[in-house]
Amino acid sequence: MIQIGKNNALVVLEVGDYGAYLDGEHLGKILLPRKYLSQPPSIGSKMDVFLYHNAQAEVVATTIQPKAQVGEFAYLEVTAKNQHGAFVDWGLDKDVLVPLTEQHVKMDIGHRYIVYIYIDSIDGRIVASSKIDKFLDQIPAVYKPQQAVDLIIANTTDLGFKAIVNHSHWGVLYRNEVFQRLSFGQYKKGYIKGVREDGKVDLSLQGGQKTRDKYAKIILNYLKSENGFAPVHDKSDPELISRLFGMSKKAFKSSIGGLFKEGTIRIENEGIYLQPISQKPMPKKTNHQKPAGQNTSRPKAEHLKKHKQGKI
Repeated sequence: MIQIGKNNALVVLEVGDYGAYLDGEHLGKILLPRKYLSQPPSIGSKMDVFLYHNAQAEVVATTIQPKAQVGEFAYLEVTAKNQHGAFVDWGLDKDVLVPLTEQHVKMDIGHRYIVYIYIDSIDGRIVASSKIDKFLDQIPAVYKPQQAVDLIIANTTDLGFKAIVNHSHWGVLYRNEVFQRLSFGQYKKGYIKGVREDGKVDLSLQGGQKTRDKYAKIILNYLKSENGFAPVHDKSDPELISRLFGMSKKAFKSSIGGLFKEGTIRIENEGIYLQPISQKPMPKKTNHQKPAGQNTSRPKAEHLKKHKQGKI
């Protein structure tokens, strides 16, 4: 079904002086202005476009991607105000209105706010709201541990940072597990730690193979810069680990465990050591393997001698 405020694949019906006219089905013909066409499209071909209302309240198409679609949150700047509300820049020619009744706090020009993009049920136009709580946690949070998710960083709390998860739920990043600077409205990739019995979502910025590889590289670079030794191990104080490597103790233990299994490091009571290449464990030979250079065939001279003696 074709939706306003979303990306749609529409069929080209005709091409004219003003641009291409697309099949909007129940919406009728929809104009894709000529300025968005690098070359005239073929009749009957499909084009990926975003639909919205222009200044004349007409449904039009564009190939430009907005900063958010209907049903999504974004951190947007206020560009103008009037008696109806504030207008935020979402990346298209026509800004989006945040009505006065949908402003959590009074919005000022030049300031940025997290808003939710939606379609007004009265007139069908695309509008925005900074009263974001009423659009979150409307459905049960169903996530798997270590699932990758999209985050928008919001308010800080005593526990850490609140974040919007996949444009659908509130989640929490715990302060003692964050080892980088986070700012309001920042977009981040994150991971699910778990969903509590009360439905609250616990988050982490650490997870996935890419992150594990990054942490392993940080540890190895430190060892190489410190003559192959770091005065920490899996029982060290979390604050010391954070200070040296900028990661949680859990991430550190996981990383050195992997490096130890590879034979890249060894773990001693006083800390971890970079293992010399010559001392790394060699792969074991299987029984069917023969040592390099060993000739298992019977020498030709011995074979002929036994043949003459009638032993063959």
